[in-house]
Amino acid sequence: MVKFYQHSFSYDHPWQNVTLAFWLRYPNPFASHVLAVDVLDRYVDEKGVLRTTRLVLKKGKAPKWFPKTFLKNSEAFVIEESEVDPKTMTMITRTKNLNHVRIMQIIETQTFQSGKQGENTTICKSEACIVSRFGWGMTGKIEMFGQSNFAANASKARKGMRHILQMIREKQAGGRLPFFHTQPSSI
Repeated sequence: MVKFYQHSFSYDHPWQNVTLAFWLRYPNPFASHVLAVDVLDRYVDEKGVLRTTRLVLKKGKAPKWFPKTFLKNSEAFVIEESEVDPKTMTMITRTKNLNHVRIMQIIETQTFQSGKQGENTTICKSEACIVSRFGWGMTGKIEMFGQSNFAANASKARKGMRHILQMIREKQAGGRLPFFHTQPSSI
């Protein structure tokens, strides 16, 4: 059995600011579970798309009903791959945990796209697949826990992004960051 999560959300900020906030989102007061983030690879491909691979170390909690002997360490490494296309004003990110995958693996895709022309909005679509291969009659319970936990964490992630976006807005208003135009220049 597999559990899915889908959610769409609109940020009242231009795409350039939202993508910048994505890179600056750690640390923030809503992400204390993120312990470290490292860039493993970053380059601009022949089409002008920025491609980045990052390794994220997160700390999680197992539910009280889960046998303690199966999970010695609640820290998990997550690989994050992203594509930022400034021409189409689209950013796609894919993440998945690298350890504890037999107990539960979460594969998430997020797409950030500029809102309608002339609007300073960015639409974020999130999709996640939660799979457990644990067995022992606990697979469904683990996946249900993962799905509800993922939904709660997604809400915290949006709060963290709004926090960073507000900081960006304040720095732009103070002249410490440039304002971004909603449409890319044709230079």
